[in-house]
Amino acid sequence: MELSAHEIEFRRQRLAHLETLKAAGHRPYGRAFARTGPLADVRAGFAEGQAVRIAGRVAAVREMGKSIFAHVQDGTGKFQIYVQKNALGEASFAAFKAVDLGDFIGVEGELFTTRTGEPSVKVQQWELLAKALHPLPEKWHGLQDTEVRYRQRYLDLIANPDVRQVFNIRSRLLSFIRRFLEERGFFEVETPVLQAMAGGAIATPFQTFYNALGQPMYMRIAPELFLKRLLVGGYDKVFELGKNFRNEGLDRSHNPEFTSLEIYEAYGDMGTMMHLVEDLVSAAAQELYGTMRVGKAGQEPIDLTPPWRVVPYHDVVCERAGADWFQRPVAAAREWARAQGLDIPDNLNHAQVTHEVYDKLVEKTLWQPTFVTRLPAELVPLAKRCEDDPALVDVFELVVRGRELAPGYTELNDPLDQRARLAEQAAGDAAKIDEDFLRALEHGMPPAGGMGIGIDRLVMVLTGEESIRDVMLFPQMKNREPKPDEKPPEE
Repeated sequence: MELSAHEIEFRRQRLAHLETLKAAGHRPYGRAFARTGPLADVRAGFAEGQAVRIAGRVAAVREMGKSIFAHVQDGTGKFQIYVQKNALGEASFAAFKAVDLGDFIGVEGELFTTRTGEPSVKVQQWELLAKALHPLPEKWHGLQDTEVRYRQRYLDLIANPDVRQVFNIRSRLLSFIRRFLEERGFFEVETPVLQAMAGGAIATPFQTFYNALGQPMYMRIAPELFLKRLLVGGYDKVFELGKNFRNEGLDRSHNPEFTSLEIYEAYGDMGTMMHLVEDLVSAAAQELYGTMRVGKAGQEPIDLTPPWRVVPYHDVVCERAGADWFQRPVAAAREWARAQGLDIPDNLNHAQVTHEVYDKLVEKTLWQPTFVTRLPAELVPLAKRCEDDPALVDVFELVVRGRELAPGYTELNDPLDQRARLAEQAAGDAAKIDEDFLRALEHGMPPAGGMGIGIDRLVMVLTGEESIRDVMLFPQMKNREPKPDEKPPEE
């Protein structure tokens, strides 16, 4: 990324300081520094007069003639250091003045408490560990530019402690999910990310070419079909936690590369999955926050206490579109939907119009956890039909905060019905039918429940973040065009 004239001047000043430090015998980029411990541990175990070695990034400096107070920061917190000319000697003290905000240093000294009651280190020796050639954002008072926050997430993490907390929650959530499922007898597995056929969902895949095999390949859009092969092979409980890829749009709740949890349990069904996701999500909230009411201040809190609301697709659509919705002619349905501001082409049938109404008007109103069940069969070709109505499938969509969080199915294990439904979905294109998967089903797959959970959206629910980019460390961004005053750095 090119630099502005202002940034280039800052960089020149820091390069000059680097030369000063080198002349004083400091290596600008040091090696390992043995620490007493992270700063949070040093603070927790504080003892007056104790010898310590601490390290971190310089977060603040205050000069007072022959002494300097500074704060260093690591991943666990901040700690004050006290630098005296008398203790260090003239040369070392003078060199310390060339230390800039953002530099990493290591110090050795004794713990003491200042007159204001601040735990501190009286520095006896110090060394430079890494010289920062750019200043910290806005003098550590927060980084507000959204584009910079996403493109240079490392600056966002430095400047905004709340951002670091979001990603700490995400990391702890992933660890909790694995423990939760393993304690219930699930095996974590890994299935191919590069696939000869992109199956398991209806989405546009990313395509690449496999040179060694001489054939096109696809980044997976879902691991479902491989996980079901494992049910055929004798695994009763499996899950995969990893990346999926869909070559589609970017918005506040969608990213083409996203993290998903898929779970399958033999001899279960949709109800098994409903209980599992209720238990998993509510237990995660309790583990991470000590409460089942989550969200940011100023938002309507999400109450994750089970049991959650269950409502059929038919009923939740009628609540919005009218009790006679499913009796209306398709022309009248199109007209009503258009009047609500939806873009409805003339070739959409009644079921397609209905799903547009659900997707654009209904789903966003479901704030508290809601299982929407009994969906039309044409929407979910991999699920088992409802016994009392073959036009519907035994499926739920879990919606929280107006967004789908998790779909769950009673899985279709009838290979003949599965073939017919995949053929209908492929619209006569036999090349789009995964024959190897159908062959696996014909060897017999036990009845099963299956579910996918969008991890990024689950983090959004738990943290109250409004955009998926705020829960992904490095979201996709369009290549940035340089500004007119930007130039490459000069040595």
